[in-house]
Amino acid sequence: MNLLTWSIFLFGFPISIASASHFGAIEVILGYLKIPLEVSILTCWNESEKFIFWKNLFDRNLPIRSIRMSAEEIYALPWNDPHQHYSVIVVDLACPNTKSLIKASDQMLYYHVKWIVVNTNESDCDSVVQDFQDLHVLISNEIFILCKLESYEGYIIKQVYRYSRDTNLIQETIGWWQHGVLEFKSAPNQPVSIRRRNLNGFQFRASLVITNNASLNHLEDYRDKHVDTITKKNYFLTKYMVESLNATVRFSYVKSWGYPDPKTNRFDGMIGELQTDTADLGGSALFFTTSRIKVIDYLSMTTPTRAKFIFRSPKLSVTDNVFVLPFSGTVWLCIISFIVLSGCLLLAIMLVEYHYTTIRYGSNVRPTLMDTLLNMFGTSCQQGSYLEPKSLPARCLILLSLVVLMFLYASYSANIVALIQSPSRKIQNVEDLLNSRLEVGAEDTVYNKYYFAHETEKVRKALYERKMKNREGALTGFISLEKGVERIRQGLYAFNVEVGVCYKLISETYQEDEKCGLQEIEYLNIIDPYYAIQKNSSFKELIKVTLFRLREYGMQDREQSMLYTKKPTCSGGSSFIPVSIVDVRPALILLAWGFGIACAALIVEKVWFKLRIRQQNSTRVLFKRSSIHRLRIGSVY
Repeated sequence: MNLLTWSIFLFGFPISIASASHFGAIEVILGYLKIPLEVSILTCWNESEKFIFWKNLFDRNLPIRSIRMSAEEIYALPWNDPHQHYSVIVVDLACPNTKSLIKASDQMLYYHVKWIVVNTNESDCDSVVQDFQDLHVLISNEIFILCKLESYEGYIIKQVYRYSRDTNLIQETIGWWQHGVLEFKSAPNQPVSIRRRNLNGFQFRASLVITNNASLNHLEDYRDKHVDTITKKNYFLTKYMVESLNATVRFSYVKSWGYPDPKTNRFDGMIGELQTDTADLGGSALFFTTSRIKVIDYLSMTTPTRAKFIFRSPKLSVTDNVFVLPFSGTVWLCIISFIVLSGCLLLAIMLVEYHYTTIRYGSNVRPTLMDTLLNMFGTSCQQGSYLEPKSLPARCLILLSLVVLMFLYASYSANIVALIQSPSRKIQNVEDLLNSRLEVGAEDTVYNKYYFAHETEKVRKALYERKMKNREGALTGFISLEKGVERIRQGLYAFNVEVGVCYKLISETYQEDEKCGLQEIEYLNIIDPYYAIQKNSSFKELIKVTLFRLREYGMQDREQSMLYTKKPTCSGGSSFIPVSIVDVRPALILLAWGFGIACAALIVEKVWFKLRIRQQNSTRVLFKRSSIHRLRIGSVY
């Protein structure tokens, strides 16, 4: 059955032929969209028309997830639907409330939602398009308008849009429908970001963050690349993007990216200009934060750069005790075992000689284990032996010990020399940096001060509180770029700075050997900066696709290589590092402990000796008294 037969059979009255043709055109358009659809029919059609339209949609097996039918009321719009990009709204301009419904839809008219507009009473194209003259049908809208021309039997499918709220309306014919056949000029599911790339000289408004006024004179000449680098990089990308869209751009300049007012939630700086519709584009890339998501849209990571702590690797003796590093734990255990075993064997030889021979070593005192161990320890330190071996077994043992310990001593000494000249790789993360002897600083920029002050992670907050503030709580860790790079050269200093900018100065000012041993530690732990625009801007997809094209064509990488310097390579080798107190600090500590223990032992011995003398004297006095007493008693008897 056809539409007319179905309506008479079910409801007893037919639908109009005009409505039937509109239905057919709408159904074909829905079929060509080729995406899962959630169709909302907000019209004043009667029940028969709605039913026939609903049944034909299902008979065509279209990819429709749901169909909702309602009057042309504002509440019926999919305001909070998380799948707005699947929504297609069908309206009829012949219904009395349709124009007010479209006007009240605001951003939904050009953002995410697709519309199909018909006029069952008047299909003249000029009349239908005239209804959109005062509406904000911005460039991203997908409104399919069915209208007629006098010389054409079917329907012409048009779309209308404007670049901004103040520009004129532009008509775009995208296809024709006749006798159930739909013919498109291009694929209907081709995004508008491809079809509407020619903006015909439309002027964008872009906001740039300039922290140094001198940068205004060097935005294009690649001079002073280390100043406002991220702005200069995105300045070029913005110009390339605008030229690609056949548009123009007018720049405004601010001093910061913008921070919110806690009372009004209004931002200042570049974000404030985007929020108040003073700018269309954020010409300086910015970091991703949760407080900014509500007011701007992030599009593309155009500047692959990070702010990190950069420092020269300290000497190994700064972070480790070099005197225990030459040998592994197993080797140290073997050395100690060898000394103990050799001492015990020497003791056994000396005891045998003491009991069964006339050999004596300076005295007739019986040899002890402590003496032999001390002798072998002196031998291992290449201090020689106070014993002159006289028997063959003793000579063999001493000779063997001297040879073995000579090789160990040579290896140990050579390793010590090499380790003192070696850099340390022990500082690998923020916690290591916090616990190290390195001083910490950061480049004096607005975003550095903000992120350091608002850091909540325990270790990072401790680093800020303990190493970037003085005892009075004043911020002393934020210094200029040039001063920070110079302090990196001097050593034992970590400087948080944008890596490409820092490496430019390092490449220009450091000696070749000073470029070796540079390390990086990430502090902010955030992703690369993004290019941003107004929230829910109609240019969102158009600009995003264009930025991706610039990346694919290599324009983004070109400006990256022109403005950012890579980490310098270590080509000159390392220079000789003189030995300092830091290098021998463990030995001096051991020597101090030895002096302390020796002095304490001397004092104890002195006290013990005096106590023994006093005790002996008192014993002698008592003995004399007892002897005299016994003599007196004997004389009496």
